[in-house]
Amino acid sequence: MLNSLLVVALVAIIAWLGAAIGLGSLFGVVLPYVAIVVFLGGVVWRMVWWAKSPVPFAIPTTGGQEKSLDFIKQAQWDCPDTTLGVVKRMFLEVFLFRSLFRNVNAEIKQDDPVNGGPRLIYYSSKWLWVFALLFHYCFFIVFFRHFRFFVDPVPGCVSFMEMIDGFLQIGAPRFYLTGGLLLVAVLFLIGRRLVNPRVRYISLTQDYFPLFLILGIVVSGIAMRYFLKTDITQVKAFVMGLVHFNPISADGIDPIFFVHVCLVSTLLIYFPFSKLTHMAGIFFSPTRNLPCNTRRVRHVNPWNPPKDFLTYPEYEDLYREAMAGANLPLDKPLEAETKQKSGE
Repeated sequence: MLNSLLVVALVAIIAWLGAAIGLGSLFGVVLPYVAIVVFLGGVVWRMVWWAKSPVPFAIPTTGGQEKSLDFIKQAQWDCPDTTLGVVKRMFLEVFLFRSLFRNVNAEIKQDDPVNGGPRLIYYSSKWLWVFALLFHYCFFIVFFRHFRFFVDPVPGCVSFMEMIDGFLQIGAPRFYLTGGLLLVAVLFLIGRRLVNPRVRYISLTQDYFPLFLILGIVVSGIAMRYFLKTDITQVKAFVMGLVHFNPISADGIDPIFFVHVCLVSTLLIYFPFSKLTHMAGIFFSPTRNLPCNTRRVRHVNPWNPPKDFLTYPEYEDLYREAMAGANLPLDKPLEAETKQKSGE
């Protein structure tokens, strides 16, 4: 955990010092271009690799009763057996995190007054689902709002989203709810890994690093907007220059802007090679995109090479003498075959 935090802090410090000594073009121009190329190329490469991977078995997740006899009720949302049902399940999974909503916690209750000993109990746990949903939707809205820096004039949908997001009109500049909620959600996800012993035990560097990286992005963005008061007009002119492949001078822009850009670029570079690619990988997962119809439809792996198979009668014709010599049972006795050949 500390290694991830130190790496993110080191990236931020390097970007700050680099911008302060006049290397703003490196962190504000070269690095973003490299990050976008790596991000797009890496995501496409991962998707092609997933698409080419064989699926030898039908392994859809069965979250309920599979389609069976007519008088047995099927769990159509969690165990669909048709393509339309799979589309519904994918929609709920992508937009509402259905499987996470169904998550339960398991704990051992030591002092059970009924049984007088330890007992395993299950109970619903919705906090993770709430904060995961909050994190992803706030992240998307913040990303969507940033389009005002990339296009001119600003589209009406972006302006409308800004108006809804900042309807409280707290302070100047206007406070955006999604920025504060995103910070709370990230802190919850980090705190969950630190407080829960079981989750902390299985958490690795690649689990903490993206969370601290996103935390750094959020904190630098909030600091840039509400505390250091970076010149938004100058920032937009600089970003528009990047969009039109005509970069302008970075002189005069506060170093915190380049810290923010550097952290975002690091996230883009890291994205294709991390667990964050679940955003695209869910569409290629056979546990989600296959119908639960294995009882009536045989799944044939299309990547299987053609094979020549022997039926059992053909196998017995080929090895009958050896099988008879080993006293193995034969469907067609060796004597009958000998008489048949002699009669011919």
